[in-house]
Amino acid sequence: MTATPVERPPDQSLDDFSAIFDAYSSEIHSYVTQRIGRGQADDVVAETFLTAFRKRKRYDPARAGIRTWLYGIATNLIHKHRRAEVRALRAMDRYSPPADSPGHEENVAARVSAESLRPALAEAIARLGRGQRDVLLLAALAGLSHEEIAAALGISYGTVGSRLSRARSKIRAALGDANPMEADHG
Repeated sequence: MTATPVERPPDQSLDDFSAIFDAYSSEIHSYVTQRIGRGQADDVVAETFLTAFRKRKRYDPARAGIRTWLYGIATNLIHKHRRAEVRALRAMDRYSPPADSPGHEENVAARVSAESLRPALAEAIARLGRGQRDVLLLAALAGLSHEEIAAALGISYGTVGSRLSRARSKIRAALGDANPMEADHG
């Protein structure tokens, strides 16, 4: 297995940290917002880039690309805010999302946002253990590959696969026959 290539924008080094921020801040912010909500996302994203800046001398491109490294830092920082994440997911379980959605594009965006997950799915995700939830959400929200998730979390490729498989099984068991991605279009 080869290391994931370094995802640097052209003509950019890790020393040009403003370019790193410009290239990845929006993507990292979107991921963090979906995990813990807008209220805390700005702080976590700022802390993610501050941590990355402080640890830039220890960054090893052979282990992970910059993007993957930043997702790992953000995920670790999210754990400081884990209680808020679980509370938000459980609150979504109590309150159904609005039945009417203004338009197709907004409806699609709302369905993939943790802020509007269907209640049963939100509760099922909240019940997952930390490791399974991290793997599932890095795959689902950030679109990271198994290799990238392994690098971001410092776990083996096989562990990613088994955690993702277990998380999906638990989600399916919790949801039964319900499919949270099927929307009522009538």
